Amino acid sequence: MPSREIRAERPRYLQLADLLAEDIASGTYEPGSQLPTEADLSARYGLSRQTVRQALTELVAMGLIQKEHGRGSFVRPRQERGVVTRSLVRHGRKIVDDCPLIEGEAPAVTRTHLSGTPGDLLERGGEGGEQAFSVDRLLIDPATGARIAHRLMIPFSVAAETPTLSEQPDAPIETIYAALAAKHSLTWHETVTARPPMPDERAALLIEDASPVLISYRVTAASSGEPLILEELRASAAGVELRFRLTPGKAVPTGKAAAV
Repeated sequence: MPSREIRAERPRYLQLADLLAEDIASGTYEPGSQLPTEADLSARYGLSRQTVRQALTELVAMGLIQKEHGRGSFVRPRQERGVVTRSLVRHGRKIVDDCPLIEGEAPAVTRTHLSGTPGDLLERGGEGGEQAFSVDRLLIDPATGARIAHRLMIPFSVAAETPTLSEQPDAPIETIYAALAAKHSLTWHETVTARPPMPDERAALLIEDASPVLISYRVTAASSGEPLILEELRASAAGVELRFRLTPGKAVPTGKAAAV
């Protein structure tokens, strides 16, 4: 059993935050319950009030507690999480995203230059970057109300070869897949990461605490390995979980994606 003592090898406030986080995870402090006061924690662990405050601030940043002015610190209620299934399935000849999300707003189409992570994943970034259609959607999990931002990026060079993509960049993703599948044998790969939310993301995704933004980048590529389009999905890490259905396939060379 791990020691409950505060030692000198790590910052004391982080050790106290870890101990309290363990207590919350184990149910010692249940959702909605109040933590001991700063004075009580200070006396119990032999720490200064300032160190205790730092530990509580760390727990707030972890999304485990919330402070209420004049009342104290309380364990955050358990949040029902939306589930986003990041899997593709075949319905006859159609390839569909196996995800029961609904559109909360009409898609918005703009033109942009590829840069940053999307440009790197599409191998069309660099100085200036290729022009691309950017299609933004707000998706909602009907079971929990969780909000998910979805962005589709279609390079102009890809759209020029596929009339559906140039004429209807905001078509449903199944239609986009079908148009690409008519010309290519498609493969997919997905990259998942996280970062702190931007101010506009806090408002759009209803992020009230210090939860990071969970980001999934899905690249649809030709069997040759050429990236064709990119989908970026963003959601509150506290409110949404990603699930992947994995089907064993043939081994592929390192750096290549398996075809669906």
